[in-house]
Amino acid sequence: MTDLVDKVDERGLAISPTLPDEVKNFLIDIDGTICEDIPNEEPERMATAECFEGVADQINKWYDEGHQICFFTARAEEHREVTEEWLSRHGFKWHSCLFGKPRGGNYHWIDNHIVRATRFKSKMTEFIRKMVEVEVFDD
Repeated sequence: MTDLVDKVDERGLAISPTLPDEVKNFLIDIDGTICEDIPNEEPERMATAECFEGVADQINKWYDEGHQICFFTARAEEHREVTEEWLSRHGFKWHSCLFGKPRGGNYHWIDNHIVRATRFKSKMTEFIRKMVEVEVFDD
């Protein structure tokens, strides 16, 4: 893992350390993002899920560039073994895998750190910059 950078607030008190600015902490969903969407109610399909074209190559490129790769899935902890075996078999490189993401979508992430969200629709490629409307807190 990349070393974290110590941070202090405006009073000089220690706060949570961060990754260096040039390193991204990718949180990547599994079902419907890197493979076909399989519900937890059908775990027998997880071992044979179809992997989407090009996603392993793109994610491994980010890994090789020094970014942190964390798969973040609504699959239950009981699906860890089949999931990690599937990731390995399809050649994915990753640092961690978090299970138990809330189900149902429509996520609204609130955090004291910068969060950039990208909705996966059909193809995983390099990112581009684009102006879009976002929701923010009212001052």
